[in-house]
Formats: sequence, C-alpha cells, structure tokens
Amino acid sequence: MEINQADSGGILYLQKQILAIVAGIAGIIFLQFIDYKVFKHYYKVIYFLCVSILVYILFAAESVVGSQRWLTVGPVYFQPSEIAKILIILVLAAILEEKKEELKSIKGFIIPFIYMIIPFILIIKQNDLGTALVFIAIFIIMLYFAGANRKYMLIIFGGALLIITVLVYFHLAYEIPFPFLQEHQINRLVVFVNPRIDPQGISYNLIQSKIAIGSGRISGKGIFEGTQSQLDFLPEKHTDFIFSVIGEEFGLIGSLIIILLYLFLFWHLINIAMEAKDRYGTLVVTGIIAMFFFHVFENIGMTMGVMPITGIPLPFISYGGSSMLTSLLAIGLVININIHKKKLKF
Repeated sequence: MEINQADSGGILYLQKQILAIVAGIAGIIFLQFIDYKVFKHYYKVIYFLCVSILVYILFAAESVVGSQRWLTVGPVYFQPSEIAKILIILVLAAILEEKKEELKSIKGFIIPFIYMIIPFILIIKQNDLGTALVFIAIFIIMLYFAGANRKYMLIIFGGALLIITVLVYFHLAYEIPFPFLQEHQINRLVVFVNPRIDPQGISYNLIQSKIAIGSGRISGKGIFEGTQSQLDFLPEKHTDFIFSVIGEEFGLIGSLIIILLYLFLFWHLINIAMEAKDRYGTLVVTGIIAMFFFHVFENIGMTMGVMPITGIPLPFISYGGSSMLTSLLAIGLVININIHKKKLKF
C-alpha cells in the first residue's frame, strides 16, 4: 500500500491536512493550561514514553514504501517519530539543565548522548534517515547553547563527520558497504556528490527539482501552471519537493517570501528563548529552533542540490498530518514558555 501519492485525490489531502491543523490548534490551546516546568520534573516518564512508542513501531507499524514508521488510526496514518522529536527536546532540556556543570568535560557529554542515541537508532531501524538526522541536529545545537565545552564538541562531532566522509569515499571508490544505511539512502549521498550520475534513475528527482525551480525565473509561471509539477515530472511534489513547486509557480519572488517568513519565525523564537524565565524554558525553545531550522535548511537545500535528499518535510507547508501536528504543538510549547516568562497576577 502506498500513501502520499499526488494523484490520489487533492480533496482527501485537504481534508486530512485540515484535520491535522484543527488537532494542532486544539493541542496549542490545551498546552496553555499546563505549566511547562511540569515536563522537566517528569522527563524520565516522557523519555520512557518516547522510547516505548519507537520500539512499538518496529513491531506494529505498517510498512509503507519500505519504511516501518506509520501507525494506522482509523483512516489516518500517523508517524509517531514526529512527536518523538518534541519529546526528546523536553528530555534533553531537563538533562542539560541538570548537568550544566558537568558539560565542561567530555564525561558530561555521555549521559545526554545516551538519551539521544537510543531513539536515534530506533528511528534508523525504521528506515527514516531524515528524522534521525533531525535528532542529531537538535542534540548538537542544544548541547552548544547549554554551555558544553566548544573544543570537545569540535573534536567529537568534527571527528564523526570525518569518519562518515571517509566511509562514503571508500563506498564510492571501492564499493565497501556503508554501515546502517539502506542502498537507496546511500544513493542519495552518491547523487549529492555527483548530481548527474544517473539522470533517469537515482538522479531523476534532483534534476527535475532543479528544472522546476529554474524554470520559474523571477515571478513564476502562475499557480497550477507549472509544467514539471502539474505534468507529474516532479516526484513527491506535495511533500518532499513542495519548495520546487513554489519556485516554479511563484518564482524567485515567491521563494524569497517563504524564506523571509521563516526568518521572521526564527527571529521571534530566538527572542522568546532569550527572554524565557528559566534555563529549562530557554533550552526547550532552543531545541524547537534547532528542529525547525534543520527541516527548513535541509528541505530547501535538497531541492537545489546543496544538501543531500533526505525526505523531510518543509514545516507548515508540506503535506503531512504528523508533521503539521508536531509543528503546531512545538509552537504551543513556545507560546506557553513565552506566557510564563513573567508571573501572571490575577
């Protein structure tokens, strides 16, 4: 069974997306009745819930396009790993605040890393590299702003990047197997290094995306007038490559408006993080910024070939109820933290 196919009914997509938005708005309202500091006190329970859900998916989730990541709730498909991103942010914020003095040494990295790596591995096992990389981005950025030793961070994460680069090189040069990754995931790295290696095969998505964006020029071809998207040359046009559709139909002007709107969102999020009443609130908002930033940077970047294709959605724009619900709940947490930056008086 396949989902997210662009020709399976636009009205059905619209209905599901509206349902996710309504659920997300309800979630935002519900969160305002909770003091966000409650999550800090129960972070171990939250972590147990997060890991339990991800373990459950490996055995109970339905396989869709080779990925074991979807749960079925009636007519709705739900991706629990999306919600897991928010849960891990709440958990890491509590741990990093609790161990802030230990972060000056390498030893202080160990416990936060263990908390992050377990859900990371479980998501990799679901064949979902994109979401797993979001966890890495959240971890690194939260660790940095929690006050971790910069030198040790550079050594550890710089070394990890070097090892990955070497593994990719040996895979491409000598066909040595790349650990943990599926063949189609390795192909995405190959295409990133050599975008035109197989125009009718593994390079097809990227080439069509570039054609779509380039053909939009300054003002675009007009809504529903894009040839690459409307004639189905562009794959996954409503999810992974939605920005390519924007570039083709609304041109450079429309693309810049979208980017400026994201910058406006980040500016507000940064201000709220700086003004939060406690360190925990600051770290939670920082994690949410990291999550949104990686999604935006990676999604837009992959459509233009400056980042590898990973298949993660563009927040608030790509079709996907799980992504929309998660994004709205993240905003609900930020609003909660902003409301509580000063004690309310009645």
